[in-house]
Amino acid sequence: MLASIITIGDEILIGQIVDTNSAWLGQTLNQIGIKVVQIVSVSDNEQQILETLDKTIHESDIVFITGGLGPTKDDITKYTLCKYFQTELVLIPEYLEKLEAYFKKRGRTINEANKGQAYLPKNATPIENTRGTAFGMWFEKDEKIVVSMPGVPHEMKSMMQLEILPKITNRFELPEILHKNIMTIGMGESIIAEKIADIESSLPATIKLAYLPNLGLVRLRLSAYTTKKDLKTTTLLVEQLTQSIVSRIQEHVYGYDEQKIEEVIGHLLIENKETISTAESCTGGYIASTLSSIAGCSTYYLGSVVTYSYELKTQELGVKQTTLAQFGAVSAECVEEMLDGLLHKTKSTYGIAVSGIAGPSGGTEDKPVGTVYISVGDKNSKLTKRYQFTDNRADNIIYSTNMALFMIYTHLINKKKN
Repeated sequence: MLASIITIGDEILIGQIVDTNSAWLGQTLNQIGIKVVQIVSVSDNEQQILETLDKTIHESDIVFITGGLGPTKDDITKYTLCKYFQTELVLIPEYLEKLEAYFKKRGRTINEANKGQAYLPKNATPIENTRGTAFGMWFEKDEKIVVSMPGVPHEMKSMMQLEILPKITNRFELPEILHKNIMTIGMGESIIAEKIADIESSLPATIKLAYLPNLGLVRLRLSAYTTKKDLKTTTLLVEQLTQSIVSRIQEHVYGYDEQKIEEVIGHLLIENKETISTAESCTGGYIASTLSSIAGCSTYYLGSVVTYSYELKTQELGVKQTTLAQFGAVSAECVEEMLDGLLHKTKSTYGIAVSGIAGPSGGTEDKPVGTVYISVGDKNSKLTKRYQFTDNRADNIIYSTNMALFMIYTHLINKKKN
């Protein structure tokens, strides 16, 4: 079954609010075997709504609409749907009673605008709203379905979960959809694609592979479409394909599905009863924030020393003034001394030290914006690398953090093997 999503509201198009409804709907529909083929946002304009609905209804089996069902004049969805389905609004007495009770319970008197919400299209099946005053509508025409819901997220979600999803799953035999995510770090998508090209080209038609890159990270998602009868066989096939892919890029695979690299690092440290601390310059505490975002991190994460200036690098981490004078703060020599000073100061088992030029200014010919040095390790061994990222400050901070975590993850894995 194919679905389209239409979100209605000028506030979405001008960026006043973020459309979270579509993301939630996409995830929820995917879980029950409905494939979303398009998501469209339109303004509170009758003609645009009519044209969009006419297009999407021909390209999908079911259309989900959110927004424009409130009591004010700019909420025109209900009236526009009446025009599209060639019907009229009629009063639903029991819904008027529910609205009156809703307002009475809250110590308010219902006004004429709110009473208007009890008028619904004659040929639509009403959908009750247990979280608000705007009722949903279910239309059917020529074996196509259109569902209209409020734009308020908690009202829409409640309506979907309590009324719409049960109706869909009881009525239609939907396919089973399996997803397997392989989480990788430190290898670009094009390189990964080259290494697994033969596997990807031999995938059966029912299994798709997607690459989802994000600043040093690449999520590989295998998606399989099957039936309840073939679910066990398909699950086994997906697992076999997963292992085949992993065998080609093993050193860059840190986990599966929704695992985060910082979470995996935490598990490794807890397992060995070890600790870690961080020394940051260009990342300004972002690595610390990432590591400390994991519940239970206090058992292994000791803290961070953020040293932007030369003086603090010397004062807090013991970086030699001669090192800074000869090589500069953005150098292998500096981050290695930062790491040594950090390990001495915090007594942690492992450390991460980072210094670079995040930008947008500060770059030189030999060290342009995006140059970052990272050193990780323990008192017995360390690994130091130079990276060249982008000219975007925010991206450079995230890239630096992800590569630092990749380096310490690799260090921990190698220690575990030995």
